Amino acid sequence: MDKKRVILFAIVITLLCAPLPLAATFYLSWIRTLDGEQAELQELGHQVLQRTRQSFAVASGTLRAFDEWQGDPCSPDHITQMRVATVNTHSIVEIGYFENGLLVCTSWGMNDRIIGQSKPDFTTSDGMQVSLNITPMIKGSLPMMIMHYKSYNALINPQFFTDIIASPAIRLALATEQGQILGTMNQPDLKLLQDLIRAPNEKNSTALSMDESRLIALSHEDKLIALVTEPRAHVMEKLRRQQIYLLPVGVLLSLLIVGLAYQMVRRRLSPLGELKVAVARKEFIVHYQPLIDLRTGVCIGGEALVRWRRRDGSMVRPDLFIPLAEESGLILPITDQIVAAVVADLRELFIADKSVHIAINMSPQDIKTGRVLQVIENALRNTGIDRRQIWLEATERGFLEVSAASVTLQRAREAGHLVAIDDFGTGYSSLSYLSNLPLDALKIDKSFVDTIGTDSANSTVIPHIIEIAQSLKLSIVAEGVETQSQADYLLARNVDYGQGWLFAKAMPAADFIAFCQKNRAKSEKKDA
Repeated sequence: MDKKRVILFAIVITLLCAPLPLAATFYLSWIRTLDGEQAELQELGHQVLQRTRQSFAVASGTLRAFDEWQGDPCSPDHITQMRVATVNTHSIVEIGYFENGLLVCTSWGMNDRIIGQSKPDFTTSDGMQVSLNITPMIKGSLPMMIMHYKSYNALINPQFFTDIIASPAIRLALATEQGQILGTMNQPDLKLLQDLIRAPNEKNSTALSMDESRLIALSHEDKLIALVTEPRAHVMEKLRRQQIYLLPVGVLLSLLIVGLAYQMVRRRLSPLGELKVAVARKEFIVHYQPLIDLRTGVCIGGEALVRWRRRDGSMVRPDLFIPLAEESGLILPITDQIVAAVVADLRELFIADKSVHIAINMSPQDIKTGRVLQVIENALRNTGIDRRQIWLEATERGFLEVSAASVTLQRAREAGHLVAIDDFGTGYSSLSYLSNLPLDALKIDKSFVDTIGTDSANSTVIPHIIEIAQSLKLSIVAEGVETQSQADYLLARNVDYGQGWLFAKAMPAADFIAFCQKNRAKSEKKDA
């Protein structure tokens, strides 16, 4: 993709994606506001129904208790007890006692008027008869509700049911499932209530909806219905506040997308340029993965693995830059930096313990030309490091030109280096190539080690690789050993060495040195 196309692609992606966070922010604001308001309306409806049920239960319990009164009806003590019950019960305004259908006395004293029991409008589930819209004799009083039980009734203020804390914009109505109004707050739309009652709805449930002018919550429990509504304009005001609250998040996400698009263009336009700068700045470091003798458990060395650490501290995976480095030829100066880093990092360890070695990977170009051998020779000069402490590894991709590869490997061995074929079985080698190349060791690729103990089609390959290496008298290294069962399998088949997460991950030089020293000290203590 040329630069113009990359830039055009980035512009299109930015134009398409940058508005998405803002749109998502507005949508999220709407969802959060709507869910919040619906939950609030639902909660208010439940509060009203709960207050009503509690009031009915208290009134029912009070009337049943007085029905068991053993003293003289309407005696001073009887009236006092009714008065105490009235004072102690918020929802009850008055308790009355009837004989032959006529009121004899109330919680406020004897009655001298002819007042009969009112006709019930409905009966509760526990047998209490309820009369609605009862007008007290006191002028200007609000309509009341009466609950009857045998010879007693309780005068109840229905406004207590809807006396809850809510915004003035909230409208509320409480009714029976037959549409009889028990209480209201802030002048609700009673026609809407009747229409919703007539519509099919499940008992003990809450229905949430919204029309063009309001948000609606209809709660239905125990033959009672609570309707709570909120004007749409009031909801939209809260929505605007929610949008203002979330707008900075949307803006930041949009800016992030623009920034990512810019970074994408920057990186896509010049990945090779970045790699060249990294080589010039010597941004490549080496991590070391320990190599373990499977028989003794002793760390005999490790493998040098290149890492690209940018100046900001971020790491670039090798599989993202090694192919480009090999394609562009930059793998050669990178290899030089690896050699220099190994010498600088581990010189003291090499001198202190001559049995320790580090394997360095050779690129296909270096296998073809043998250039890296002189680089290593120069790096080791006057350091006290033995050549045999530097192993050289070559992948099968480096053997495309067998004759040139054979010359380089032979030169390496003559210089004192041990030579291993890396990732065996994944490339181009054949048995004839393998037998004709001057090699000391063979490394089994992790993909084959992973098949140990599985039913994979490749699980039968690893025994053959081991047999081939042993027939050629090559030392065997298994890569990517992650489980003890894999290590046991390899040891049982006389595989010499293993490396992988079972033993240790690749690590910086200081950690590798500490690992080797600790491992060897532990081994020596065990032997003693």
